[in-house]
Amino acid sequence: MQKKIKLIDVAQLAEVSKSTVSQYLNGRFDYMSEKTKERIKLAIQELDYVPNPIARSLKMNTTKTIGVIVRDITGFYTSRTIRGIDDYCKKSNYNVLIYNTDFDSEIEAKSLETLYQLRVDGIIIASSGKNTQLIDKYISNGLPIVHFQLEHDGNEKNIVVSDYRKAAFDATEYLIKLGHKRICFLTQDFQSMKSRKDRYLGYSDALEKHNIGVDKALVQYWHRESGFVQTPKNMLDAPNPPTVFFTQHLPITTELLKALNNENISIPEDVSLLAFDEIPMAEYLKVPITVVTQNPYEVGKEATKLLLDNISNNDAPPQKVIIPSAFIKRQSCKDVSN
Repeated sequence: MQKKIKLIDVAQLAEVSKSTVSQYLNGRFDYMSEKTKERIKLAIQELDYVPNPIARSLKMNTTKTIGVIVRDITGFYTSRTIRGIDDYCKKSNYNVLIYNTDFDSEIEAKSLETLYQLRVDGIIIASSGKNTQLIDKYISNGLPIVHFQLEHDGNEKNIVVSDYRKAAFDATEYLIKLGHKRICFLTQDFQSMKSRKDRYLGYSDALEKHNIGVDKALVQYWHRESGFVQTPKNMLDAPNPPTVFFTQHLPITTELLKALNNENISIPEDVSLLAFDEIPMAEYLKVPITVVTQNPYEVGKEATKLLLDNISNNDAPPQKVIIPSAFIKRQSCKDVSN
């Protein structure tokens, strides 16, 4: 078994004290001669010494590591956000530990506890909203935590989100200007989540501006476990059906596209479609889909910047950073104004 090289071994070979080697490793060269630095450097190379990161972090009270907790690491939005986080961390000499919860609040709680025990310098999280007390406890204990993507009750202290309400308003107004008045808002339940409710408010704001009342029959729901409460075909077969679906989440869009395809319902001839969230390779679909696209990479970068700012300054005031969305017009929305 290979002998584990210790700090004392480097010190003895370089003929200096352990504290001098420690100062060298931590970049404190103020009172160190060039000859001493060279001897330590050569000793480290000869012994192939690797500093113990755990011991150093305990001594320095920093790990140069952050934790990231996401709901689905394979999601298009999430993967792009993680890329933004990782790129910013590399530039800032930070490491990233990623935990995936699969939408399970208990796994989320365990992930938070594990990262806290690992003494990460901070955490970025897309939370379930069910571990608020635990998150608040860690924040009060001095652990910086930044939320992203989801805003639950509006009380998150540091958060980076997209401009959901404005984006939904602009998208709905675009549909209205194309002549659509029967706009079906396809959503998950939004009563307990501010981010989802802001999209609904943007939708209803645009209808109100153009003197179109909100028809509750056109607000339809989708559940992750069970799918659509009412099938898209039944919605279209109803009296006075919608002329367009406005989906609020990528999984809703993908399931809707499958359902329409199975029923041979054509876009945009039979019904138009506008989606919230970019669809991977959307431009290569038979009919490219018009979308509100967020900027998850920028969300990741801004969340990391906010977290590192809080790590370096515990007294930094809470911030809510809003990232603008973009609107990409393609061929899925039919002009029905004539």
